[in-house]
Amino acid sequence: MHSGTDDGSTGAGPAARPPAGGDTVIVRAPTEARNSGTHDIDLLPSLDVLRQINAEDMTVPSAVAAVLPELARAVDLGVAALEADAAIHYFGAGTSGRIAAQDAAELPPTYGVPAEWVVAHHAGGGEALVRAVEGIEDDWESGRIDAAGVAPGSLAVGLAASGRTPYVGGALEAARERGASTVLISANPAAPLAGDVDVHVGVDTGAEVIAGSTRMKAGTAQKLALNAFSTAVMVRMGRTYSNLMVGVDASNSKLRGRVVTILTQATGVTERLCEEALTAADGDTRVALVALLAEVDPDRAARALSAGRGRVRAALAELGTPGRSV
Repeated sequence: MHSGTDDGSTGAGPAARPPAGGDTVIVRAPTEARNSGTHDIDLLPSLDVLRQINAEDMTVPSAVAAVLPELARAVDLGVAALEADAAIHYFGAGTSGRIAAQDAAELPPTYGVPAEWVVAHHAGGGEALVRAVEGIEDDWESGRIDAAGVAPGSLAVGLAASGRTPYVGGALEAARERGASTVLISANPAAPLAGDVDVHVGVDTGAEVIAGSTRMKAGTAQKLALNAFSTAVMVRMGRTYSNLMVGVDASNSKLRGRVVTILTQATGVTERLCEEALTAADGDTRVALVALLAEVDPDRAARALSAGRGRVRAALAELGTPGRSV
């Protein structure tokens, strides 16, 4: 996340576009304020510098907790998009974009979902993930172009510390025009782009330890919010059974061992029986789990899962076997 520019407006859409010609504009957001508690940080020894950073970091979880109702609304929109066979799209620049890319990349191996379920778009593309590309976040039209593939019924999630990043604004504008729901996650309760989104998750992280360094508390808040968002969506989509990952496919020996452990924890049967069930299910964790819990063959378990749209508890109900606490 870089400071960028701001036109001082309070709404989204064209009014939030940056001035043309590279004009200098002052960003008026909490993240740009000076922290009154760290004026002397450059005079301190290393341990005290770290203590001040840590003290500020500890304020972030409570700030995220204050916006959980808004985050829950975002989760519901994400679930609705996936249940409609649409997708979730993340849009961000700088730190925000990198956090989004990491979150999206980790979902397929963790939950066994298609990569198309959650797609991250970073201003400047892949190059900007590893090296800062200054100025790209100020390109409203670039955001619109990156959102051109957003389908109706999808969810577009914009991430911007200041809540006014033009790239994110352009992406959200284009996504709205294409019939998608929109969410903004920011560290500015009065974010300029918030006016035209369905849900604004405005985490009040306040001034950074180093003024304007939004890779710090604002970045931490976005990491917490986005991890919680995507995890809650996966839980709601039935990609867990209790608190166990059941979308993991046993594609190598390490993962096979992990899946056997998951099956043992979920069923209470021996590792040997779980490994046999996993083999019979061709490495599909959920098929093996349903087969073990309902005491049916893998083919019947697979059909029940299909009828339950991949949800283990729905498959068990289809087979007349109640789920249980594990």
